Amino acid sequence: MSELKPDRSRMTGRLWVLSAGLYMSVGGPIIRLADDIGEWQFLFYRALGAAAAILAYLLISGRPVLVLVRGAGATGVVAGLCLSVAFTGYVWGVMHSTVANALFLYSPAPVFAALFGWLVMREPVARSMWLAMAGVIAGVGIMIGEGLAEADLLGDLASLSAAVGFAGFVVGIRRGRQTDMSVAILIGAVITMAASAGMALVGGTGLVAPTVDAGLAVTYGALVIGAGIVMLTIGAKSVPAAEIIVLSMSEVVLASIWVWLAFGEVPSILTLVGGAIVLGSIAVQASIGMRK
Repeated sequence: MSELKPDRSRMTGRLWVLSAGLYMSVGGPIIRLADDIGEWQFLFYRALGAAAAILAYLLISGRPVLVLVRGAGATGVVAGLCLSVAFTGYVWGVMHSTVANALFLYSPAPVFAALFGWLVMREPVARSMWLAMAGVIAGVGIMIGEGLAEADLLGDLASLSAAVGFAGFVVGIRRGRQTDMSVAILIGAVITMAASAGMALVGGTGLVAPTVDAGLAVTYGALVIGAGIVMLTIGAKSVPAAEIIVLSMSEVVLASIWVWLAFGEVPSILTLVGGAIVLGSIAVQASIGMRK
């Protein structure tokens, strides 16, 4: 019976990761529903919800927040800043492009993380990963090219910056792995709140937004980001990182399906081709990693 326990534990972890993908996949449709709110306003209220959820999680689990912030130090702040870039890029990407494009261009984050890990910490990058990066660049190039043709370049570049930002966040967490870096998520949410509030005020829109749309943004932050990240954290205790990459890609597929069913937003052929190349490159690399 003892030999079955590791498999059962890993199966439970997989369910947590898949559940996280399911939770986070509703983010795109929520942004589509909130069509009477500005980008900076949406970002502020979404970050507010995420900050509240993560703060509650830290307090309930008995983790002293101020002690964690001091322990995370500059690495935690940089990681939080990168996460803020990811938050901002994703929302702008969905609001200025299709959800499918935004998600496919966000999916190369693990590959960027491997590259940044090599640059920052000299973590070795296998030959297969370099090949995966080449595939990702090719797929992203196809989708960016379509953005140029259809005037969606702003949304595409925003989504790509989200992938880069999330990769920087992952590398920051790795670099500070000797301390509890969970507080970096809270730092990222607070930075996003401050930056988006400033931009909203400078832009003249202010933070007064339709109640329904603001509520959707707060709900998105609290349930989608907050619960999704907690689920990933739980699943990561028993599931290898490479497998988490593959399973969490369920967010990309499911979000595109929800938007297609709810809003009739059908991905273009070039988006599907480029996205297939990106996801295929990541999946092949992840399967190689799982066999090692």
